[in-house]
Amino acid sequence: MPDLVSGFEEAGTFALGRREVHRIGYGAMQLAGDGVFGPPRDHDEALAVLRMAIASGIDHIDTAHYYGPGTVNELIREALHPYPANLVIVSKVAARRGDDGAVLPYDEPDQLLLGIEENLEALNIERLGAVNLRIMDRAAPDARFDAQLTALIRAREAGLIDGIGLSNISREHLLRALDRTPIVCVQNLFNIVERGSADVLAETASRGIAFVPFCPLGMSRTARRQILTSPRLTEIGQRLGGTPIQIALAWLLDLSPNILLIPGTRTRAHLAENIRSGGITLDEQARRELTSHSA
Repeated sequence: MPDLVSGFEEAGTFALGRREVHRIGYGAMQLAGDGVFGPPRDHDEALAVLRMAIASGIDHIDTAHYYGPGTVNELIREALHPYPANLVIVSKVAARRGDDGAVLPYDEPDQLLLGIEENLEALNIERLGAVNLRIMDRAAPDARFDAQLTALIRAREAGLIDGIGLSNISREHLLRALDRTPIVCVQNLFNIVERGSADVLAETASRGIAFVPFCPLGMSRTARRQILTSPRLTEIGQRLGGTPIQIALAWLLDLSPNILLIPGTRTRAHLAENIRSGGITLDEQARRELTSHSA
């Protein structure tokens, strides 16, 4: 797959903690069943997607034990274990799934440690590249947040994780955490339509911290539809040789060098489309239009 590798390499690399990773990674969430619950629609295709990601050069996979729950981590293990030496697997903790698929808090300090151990066991690894503390309610940081950070610091000191990340946070969370410990990545909702975390992105960029936008192609149905059917993205794509999806991802790569992408997909065709976004260079007209006017 030389064309994939070429476009992939053009996107460059950035530090994820003490490791340097390519800026296009893979988010494994969609490998679970509908609603990120239960087994995949196509087990063999899920394994093929993971193996193709690694073969193309991807060295950063994002997961969580509550995807499934457990299903996605088991797929990653089945497809890729023993893991390539350069692969950084990042997970997140602070949530669990109910019997009906509901996402429930699992964020007491002892539960966070149990969550890390569940990831390690399911993936059959001794250490994760990083673990993101997922803030469930976006409440202002307080003593509870401090206790959660302490749990992750202890996990790092015990050698269970290489680095601490934060997810779904405000700039205030980030600054409070940095008073306690280095933060290797921040994972917030951010894409060409949903830009509410622009201040967090700016703060991470100024400090050399990786910013990993989740749902880079839209979280809400409205946002996803706006991206997929955007006349502006379509026109720019026709001019630059890309699809609306590729232009939306290329915009993120162009926006700031500390952005690491983790677009997810269930199919090899979509994986190839996502990876090729790294080979698209925005011109000044496209950059101006997309930054000023969204999709």
